[in-house]
Amino acid sequence: MSGRSVPWWRRLVQFVSLLLVTAVLLGVGRFVPSSSTEAGVAIALGLLLLAGVLCSEVLDTFQLPHLTGYLVAGVVAGPQVLHLISHETVESLSEVNTFALSLIALAGGLELKLSTIKEVLKSLGYATLVHTVMGLTLMTAGFLALRPWIPFAAELPLMGALGGGLLWAVLAISRSPSATLGILSQTKPDGPLTRYALAFVMSSDIVVVLIMAAAVVVARPLLEPGSGISMAALGTLGHELYGSISVGTTLGLCLVLYLKLFGQHLITLLVILGFGFAAGVGYLHLEPLLTFIVAGFVVQNLSQQGERLLSAIERTSAVVFVVFFATAGAHLDLHLLARLWPAAVSLAALRAVVTIAGQALASKLADDPPLLRRWAWSPLISQAGLTLGLSVVIQRNFPSLGTAFSSLVVATVALNEVVGPVLFKLGLERAKETGRGVSH
Repeated sequence: MSGRSVPWWRRLVQFVSLLLVTAVLLGVGRFVPSSSTEAGVAIALGLLLLAGVLCSEVLDTFQLPHLTGYLVAGVVAGPQVLHLISHETVESLSEVNTFALSLIALAGGLELKLSTIKEVLKSLGYATLVHTVMGLTLMTAGFLALRPWIPFAAELPLMGALGGGLLWAVLAISRSPSATLGILSQTKPDGPLTRYALAFVMSSDIVVVLIMAAAVVVARPLLEPGSGISMAALGTLGHELYGSISVGTTLGLCLVLYLKLFGQHLITLLVILGFGFAAGVGYLHLEPLLTFIVAGFVVQNLSQQGERLLSAIERTSAVVFVVFFATAGAHLDLHLLARLWPAAVSLAALRAVVTIAGQALASKLADDPPLLRRWAWSPLISQAGLTLGLSVVIQRNFPSLGTAFSSLVVATVALNEVVGPVLFKLGLERAKETGRGVSH
């Protein structure tokens, strides 16, 4: 239901309810410290769910996506503003966040149908090539050009800065499956832009994981003079990719078998997958997003059970997206963003320009229809969990970059995380693919 069709008094009730919930929880926080007990964690989770839903409804009045409301609720309730949720409690919610991200990735794989890929295959091929080449080249050059204003990069030698720029460029070409699916879940669109967004954003995950692994190998001798190409790194790359695809395929086949033989208690099954299986994937040092996307893809395209499983996930989607994005909002460090804003804004703006220009070129080469030429860039601005996860990989492989590198990543992702969903929702509305633009 759009903000235009909801009576003003209902929005007023929602706004007053949000204020009352905040006031009550401020009082409760005095008696139940959120960082000390399991009850505090449960209260924090309940707060994020309730505040996220209410805030998203209020902001829907201004035609903003629900994801923006979830993020705002997390920021305001988190340790940076009202301190309703402490930093320790936010960290305690990481397992719940992993659960949400696992289901989002599984849903992404289930949405990725072979028929959709075939429909946009030409556009997908050109876009992957152009965004990869332009993104890596121009973002590396931009990182070097902005080097004097990036604190840690200014201290690196030229070759070291080149290596850091290459790693940054790989992060810049990563997208956000969670934001894409969140907007699609809210607007229920259908059309060329929707299908292109699904195909490109989901498949780009696999491409980015591959490129990151290769970039780590190439950047090592640049950042660590005297070191060469590591065979161990190549072995780790093979283990992560082959292992993730193999485990994902096996999981998908097991899900097909379960759905055929039993097909009941699907919510319980999703909880087991989100918590138990995701932990096992992490223990094996595999890529969770890739594993669950592959599993969903297998279920959707090698069986008739894909819609049943997707329907079960959609029944939990409201909770899943609120938890994921409200927790992400609570994680945002506003003090860090204020300190790094010149470099973060510059890099985010450069990335947006390169993305829009790259998509324009790709659409021209692929001879896309006018609608895609105008709006195919809109789902590509958002960034979230995948980018942050890749930054952890970089920090683990290159401790010499220090926490400053990952801090700048967090600051830049925060900007893209807030702006990206708004632009994608705008693109879907302008393309007349949402409920507002088409008749049902």
